[in-house]
Amino acid sequence: MDARAVALEALLRVEMNKSYSNIVLNKLLQQYQLSGREASLASALFYGVLEKRITLDYVISQFSKIKCKKMSNIVLEILRMGVYQILFMDKIPDSAAVNAAVDLSKQKKVVKASGFINAVLRNLIRAQDHICWPDPQQDPLLYWSVLYSCPLWLVQHFISAYGRNITEKILVALEAHSPLYIRANTTKGSVVSIEEDLNQLSVKASGVTAVPDALSLTNSGAIEQNFCYQNGLFHVQDLSSQLCCLLLAPKSGETIVDVCAAPGGKSFTMAELMENQGKIYAFDQSPAKVRLIEAGAERLGLSIIQAGIRDAQHDLEFAVQADRVLCDAPCSGLGIIRRKPEIRYKDKNFLADFPALQYEILCNSARLVKKGGLLFYSTCTLNPEENGAVAERFLREHPDYAAAGLDLPKGWRRGIEEPANQWTLFPCLNGPDGFFMAAFRRS
Repeated sequence: MDARAVALEALLRVEMNKSYSNIVLNKLLQQYQLSGREASLASALFYGVLEKRITLDYVISQFSKIKCKKMSNIVLEILRMGVYQILFMDKIPDSAAVNAAVDLSKQKKVVKASGFINAVLRNLIRAQDHICWPDPQQDPLLYWSVLYSCPLWLVQHFISAYGRNITEKILVALEAHSPLYIRANTTKGSVVSIEEDLNQLSVKASGVTAVPDALSLTNSGAIEQNFCYQNGLFHVQDLSSQLCCLLLAPKSGETIVDVCAAPGGKSFTMAELMENQGKIYAFDQSPAKVRLIEAGAERLGLSIIQAGIRDAQHDLEFAVQADRVLCDAPCSGLGIIRRKPEIRYKDKNFLADFPALQYEILCNSARLVKKGGLLFYSTCTLNPEENGAVAERFLREHPDYAAAGLDLPKGWRRGIEEPANQWTLFPCLNGPDGFFMAAFRRS
């Protein structure tokens, strides 16, 4: 398979099986062992088409007599790939994009559609300077929806939650390339020495001033093949999750419980902050994910992490009372759309069930905190119903807990007004993933 065929196969699997984009693409790249340049093209096409789906369909509708909803999945994805290359990939000649689309239709045995695909793309090439985009003055929400490839319901959701000014900044940020951040394993070396080691391997590593022991990477290649990674000198983790651990501030010798720990990043960071002294119970209900935590802890040499199977919603019994408990609950993921672009195309009704689930997990987690201990609630979403509303309900219904104020690290600020024990991070401020955290102290 060549790059375009792999990208098409990945797009079809995400659409038809509702699979995670990164998992699907990584499996196919490994299966077909594409070269570096071919793998890069497949990735660029796959993520570009996935991120720009609404924009691409809007353009296709202007040059096709057949509505997108009436097309087969294969024909529609081939058209999307062709339009994406014509509009957004300057290094690919328009003629090459058309020819590749026709060839794909033949490979996928939709030969009868090849003429239709050819006609739509060639009509676009002739008239691409005259595409009729939505009027930003007459219909600004539709304009944002098409421009940023974000469904109308989600645009309206962000406006209702955070206002128009922040919403546009969120939409711009969610379209941007996801930065790659790592956490230096300070139990094996200083952040400076690890940065130097990475640079010697031709990986450009730069310190992050606003987050101690964090590094941003470019030209990283396949992380799993990196010598420093294999030797446990770092783990991949976004700045928002690192900040959550820094504010939870676990101390050497303490007992910590991470109730929804997979894939383990926060447990790893907390163990490093504790200088690998104390005990961290890292739980997940999936045996496969527990093994993933165990493997990560072993690679990093973090012996204080004890991974185990536990249902954070239903399992009530646990003998240990912890100094600090982290409840990073399952959520809608609206804060990580730039990493998982398929999230934006879900039906808006998928948001409805999360708050009740999150509240049950938070209440159950509160049982694990000793008197005077700290409870943290966090999500990677931008949805007040899953964030502040859950935190405030918890305080109302748990008189044995009080709000614990958060002292934001130097260089960071709030993007919205919120209680002192809550902090919503936006990707348009300082660049982390969208994230929420709230802190409570057991009296």
